[in-house]
Amino acid sequence: MTGRRVFHLHLVSDATGETLNAVARAACAQYEDVRAIEHVYALVRGPKQLERALAEIEEAPGMVMFTMVNDELRARLERKCLELEVPCISVLDPAINALGSYLGREISHKPGSQHIMDQEYFDRIAALNYTMAHDDGQNPGDLDDADVVLIGVSRTSKTPTCIYLANRGIKAANIPLVPNIPLPPEIETATRPLIVGLVANPERLVQIRRNRLLSLNEQSETDYVDREAVTAEVAFARKLYNRHSWPVIDVTRRSIEETAAAVLNLYSRKETT
Repeated sequence: MTGRRVFHLHLVSDATGETLNAVARAACAQYEDVRAIEHVYALVRGPKQLERALAEIEEAPGMVMFTMVNDELRARLERKCLELEVPCISVLDPAINALGSYLGREISHKPGSQHIMDQEYFDRIAALNYTMAHDDGQNPGDLDDADVVLIGVSRTSKTPTCIYLANRGIKAANIPLVPNIPLPPEIETATRPLIVGLVANPERLVQIRRNRLLSLNEQSETDYVDREAVTAEVAFARKLYNRHSWPVIDVTRRSIEETAAAVLNLYSRKETT
């Protein structure tokens, strides 16, 4: 894009950097005419690691965003940025300070506290194992153990959405809707999971499916990419969902994260009713 601004963005974290990276990318996504050259420094917990980061910041000056709880390291980073005249932002301070004020508590000053291997961590691992074992209609026998079951025609992002949900501790299975192939009978008797139907615009599905076939060096024309056949698939899916009163999410213009967020909203409402 003509006139697009490119800038250096330094991300300094005393943990894995996941939180920092997510915040930084969410912020940058709001500006269509810029591109950040990311410099990521994870597990910065001592002077040696910090000095490496400071050297690179000095070599390629740009905005600095950080998540560090060690006061000495923070102060050293902030002094250097002041010296270089580059902005330096602690992305978690506003939320942590507001929470501390509300709770009347002091922070723990433990780097990476959100990654402690507690029960929640092991629940996420269990959810991921379940999700991988129940991808694409596999092992339907214990479908009632799922928290969420996603149903949809091919290329409606069932698998990546389930994996995203699993990382949030949700045991998610997915079942493909394939023409002339019945759903597993377990879906009719399942009472525990939230069952959600996924749909997408037929034209968009055809485009995605064609790209998929091209990536596999498959050139033949089949019903898989036939506009009328795909339209019929989507119409059948909608009728099926309506017959079972399953909630429906149109994924045509949604990212994986947005689809997962919609599923989580439905799941939360189900759990509170």
